[in-house]
Amino acid sequence: MTLHPTVDAVTRRIRERSGPTRSAYLQQIDQAARRTRGPDRMGCANVAHAFAGVPSDDRFRIVAEKAPNIGIVTAYNDMLSAHAPFQHYPDLIKTEARRLGATAQVAGGVPAMCDGVTQGTEGMELSLFSRDVIAMATAVALSHDMFDATLMLGVCDKIVPGLLIGALQFGHLPTVFVPAGPMTSGLSNGDKAKVREQAAQGLVGRDALLEAEIKAYHGEGTCTFYGTANSNQMLLEAMGLHVPGTAFVNPGQTLRAELTREATRTVLDITRARRYAPIGQVVDERCIVNAMVALLATGGSTNHLIHWVAVARAAGIVIDWDDFSALSDVVPLLTRVYPNGSADVNQFQAAGGPGFVIRELLDAGLMHEDVLTVRSAGLREYTRIPVAAADGTTLSWQDSGESGDLNVVRPASQPFSATGGLKLLKGPLGRSVIKVSAVPEDRHVVQAPARVFDSQEGLQAAFKAGELDRDVVCIVRWQGPRANGMPELHKLTPPLAVLQGKGYKVALVTDGRMSGASGKVPAAIHVSPEALAGGPLAKVQDGDIVRIDAVAGTLEVLVDAAEWAARPLAQMSPELQAANAAGCGRELFTGMRRHALTAEEGACTWL
Repeated sequence: MTLHPTVDAVTRRIRERSGPTRSAYLQQIDQAARRTRGPDRMGCANVAHAFAGVPSDDRFRIVAEKAPNIGIVTAYNDMLSAHAPFQHYPDLIKTEARRLGATAQVAGGVPAMCDGVTQGTEGMELSLFSRDVIAMATAVALSHDMFDATLMLGVCDKIVPGLLIGALQFGHLPTVFVPAGPMTSGLSNGDKAKVREQAAQGLVGRDALLEAEIKAYHGEGTCTFYGTANSNQMLLEAMGLHVPGTAFVNPGQTLRAELTREATRTVLDITRARRYAPIGQVVDERCIVNAMVALLATGGSTNHLIHWVAVARAAGIVIDWDDFSALSDVVPLLTRVYPNGSADVNQFQAAGGPGFVIRELLDAGLMHEDVLTVRSAGLREYTRIPVAAADGTTLSWQDSGESGDLNVVRPASQPFSATGGLKLLKGPLGRSVIKVSAVPEDRHVVQAPARVFDSQEGLQAAFKAGELDRDVVCIVRWQGPRANGMPELHKLTPPLAVLQGKGYKVALVTDGRMSGASGKVPAAIHVSPEALAGGPLAKVQDGDIVRIDAVAGTLEVLVDAAEWAARPLAQMSPELQAANAAGCGRELFTGMRRHALTAEEGACTWL
């Protein structure tokens, strides 16, 4: 299939833009790859320290037999339902590695916080910072330099991007990502959202709300909506960094355990066959474009317009929101998964899952097929679905076939929408993005008076006081990377959804983030430059007419040009500055904030 001209043009543009940085990166990993392996190169004391804690048979394999040694980086903790299954993965991996005459060691662990726990709290202001902490922790774990390959155990929002960024610092090593899968379906996402909206209106109490939340989030695995965590898994499939079809298999299944063993076999196959497929070569310009296309085709999380910019930079590749926008104009929307529909990821998997979507995109010429992956058969292998034999120890793959439910996933010839789920907005208020895949078409354009807030708590208080029962564009500023770490503002979704449900024209404009779970309320997010950096959001006043137009791709304030030019920038209040500096250890990060990049640059803090 001939590559779509826009996909080709965007890839060429990225390659040209990235020439110097990508060349420097490839030179760096080539030099690392040419070195003698760590256990043979390093001093005897270094080697002895590295292997003092492993069984003697493993020491013999590594030193005498020069067997491959796999470094495991794990995001295990039992605070996160998605990461709790990882507790026993290292033992499973080590057993499989030994069976194959190799070894494995847990190189290190990385922190993994849950945005679902910290939403609306001070802890949420450390969420985006945690991505870069995870990246650094990954690099620290691998800095022992005793490994021939790596396995990355992680699933959720900042964890996968952080692991990717860290792993790419050791881009000469073959690397496979190992997920744990989604929890089984509980209370539907739609029913959960209804109870949240009722609670926002005071129609139900805390007991009813807590009961609904517990029924929705009820066991091990990722949340079942198609937010940032599950978008991560779709993107890793499209990048060829998983065992094919491993993203959405539930924890506890026999197939899940066998796929983890297969990840061990896969990374060892690369090292033993001397097939040159280190992660730094797998993640090239075509691979990054494939990830962007997969995100757009599935209506994935807006968070990845920040995260994947940072991931790409870690591999010497420079992408921007204009690239996403150009691809979104030609990539069809092929899935309806909550919040872009009523189905959850388990229903998505049953209807065909990532394999179906990747096949449709490849056949339509919307993805690069001539890419390197962790599997020798290339990206076409990711169009197939894994099946475990009755004995639970043998894997096979079958064709994804036709859609199992056209309400959930459709072929490229019959999409839900001819364009992708994300739109770039530009105008006097700056550059921002909007997720349109879940927004009703009659809400793609909203024009209304502004109500300006300096915090999400201020908006919630105004809602409870009945001050927002009208057409309104809510401006929530001082929420960018430099201001307070760019927290997600998902707690604003229920009150805004209530207002929209009453028939009002409602929208949100913010320099902060919204969760990948946010949907039906129009939200112009990641506004750049942010207010604290002198961005135009600092000029908006109550009553200004603001227009969000996702059709034309504009974000405007309808104020006389001369008046707008003369209007001074508002300043963050001393009280808010004090609040941003207090509590939750945030004062430790003030130095890093001075180095924060813009949202469009990936919002990195210090990497």
